[in-house]
Amino acid sequence: MKTHAYTRRQFLHLGATVASAAPLGFCLNRLSVSGAEAPTSQIKKTPARNRSDCKVSIVACKSYGAEVRTALAQCFDLLGGIGSLVKNKTVTVKLNLTGTNFAYVFNRPVGESYMTHPATVMALSSLLFDAGAKRVRFVESTQSKAELESTLALADWDVNALTALGTVEFENTRNLGKGKQYAHLRVPGGGYMFSSFEFNHAYEETDVMVSLAKLKNHITAGVTLSMKNLFGITPNSLYGDQAGSEDATAGRGPLHSPRRFGQIKLPGLKPDVTSTDPTYRVPHIVTDICTARPIHLAIIDGITSMSGGEGPWCRDAAPLKLTTPGVLIAGLNPVAADAVGTAVMGYENPRATRGTKPFGFCDNHLLLAEQVGLGTADLAQIDVRGLPIEKARYPYG
Repeated sequence: MKTHAYTRRQFLHLGATVASAAPLGFCLNRLSVSGAEAPTSQIKKTPARNRSDCKVSIVACKSYGAEVRTALAQCFDLLGGIGSLVKNKTVTVKLNLTGTNFAYVFNRPVGESYMTHPATVMALSSLLFDAGAKRVRFVESTQSKAELESTLALADWDVNALTALGTVEFENTRNLGKGKQYAHLRVPGGGYMFSSFEFNHAYEETDVMVSLAKLKNHITAGVTLSMKNLFGITPNSLYGDQAGSEDATAGRGPLHSPRRFGQIKLPGLKPDVTSTDPTYRVPHIVTDICTARPIHLAIIDGITSMSGGEGPWCRDAAPLKLTTPGVLIAGLNPVAADAVGTAVMGYENPRATRGTKPFGFCDNHLLLAEQVGLGTADLAQIDVRGLPIEKARYPYG
C-alpha cells in the first residue's frame, strides 16, 4: 500500500472540515529521561492502590458482532463484576476518535483500525446500565464545533440506539461545552510537568471514569492505551494551537512542541519545566493527567487495530497493516491494564526504559505512573485472568 504523505494535522484537518459543517505504589530508581526537570525524588507518590486493583482480564473476541457484548461481560465477570463500581452512579466514558476524519483506511471502517468502534460502545453501554449505572456520558474533544452526537452520527454511529438504552449524554469537551466554568483539578504529589489542569466540567462531575481505548502504538509515547487516551481530555481552547478561543478546534501543539507556541501560557504548567522534546513531554503529561483525573475502569479494544503508530498519518505505519489480535482487555487499574496490553502487543517488558521497544525513542509513561504510585506495570505483580498473555500475544513489531 502506498504510504500516506499526510502529517497528523493535515489528516485531521480533512475530517474537521467535513465535521464542522454538521450540527498499588512501587518505588523504583530514578528513570533515565531526556530532560532534567521533575526527578522522581521530588515527586510525591499518590496513596498506594489496593492490590485487588491489579486484576486484568483478557478475553478472545474475533469480530464486532454480537460476541462483543458477551466477551466484554466475561471481562467484567473475571474482574469480579462492575456493579459495585457503577450502580446508581454517573459513568463517564472517554472515547478515542483521534480526530474527526471517518474516511475508510485499509479499506476498512476507522473503528476497525484506529478509532473507537461503535459496537464496543453499544456493548459497554448495555452492560453499564445492566449493572445499575444511573447515567452514562460519552466524551471526547473533537476537531469540530459540532455537538459530539452529531459528529458520531457522521461516523454512522446509531446514536438513537445508544440513547434508547438509558440516560445517555454526549459532550464535546474541546472547550467549556455545556459547563459554565472549567474544572480545576490539581495533580496530587505536585506532578512531573503540571501541578494542575483545567478540564471540561464533565471530567469532574462524574463518579466513575472509564477509558475506552484501542490497542495501538504511538509515535511519541510508544503505546497509546487507556492512559494515553486521556491526553485528549485537555481542552483545545486552553491547551491547543488556538488556545484562548472557545471556538478552538486545532490540536495540542503547545503540549507537544512549545517552541512554536511560545505566546501560549498553559494552565498549571510548572515554571521550572524546560524540556521542549515531545518524547519527554507527552509521557510525563499523560502521567500527570491520569494522576489528576484517575481512571476507574480501563478497557482496551484489540479486536482489530493497526500497527506502527496511532493513525494512518504516521510515517512508521507504512506499509499500513491491519493487525488482528482478536482480544478485549479490561482492568480496574489503568497502569496494570496498559502493561498487559503492551505485553499482548509482543513487547516483553512493559517497564522498559527509553531505548527499548516500544519505548525506543521516548520515556515510558507506564513506568512514570508506577513511580508516583498510580499502579504497577510489573507483570509479575498483576493477576491476569482469562486468556494468558502467551496465548493472546500478537507481535506489533
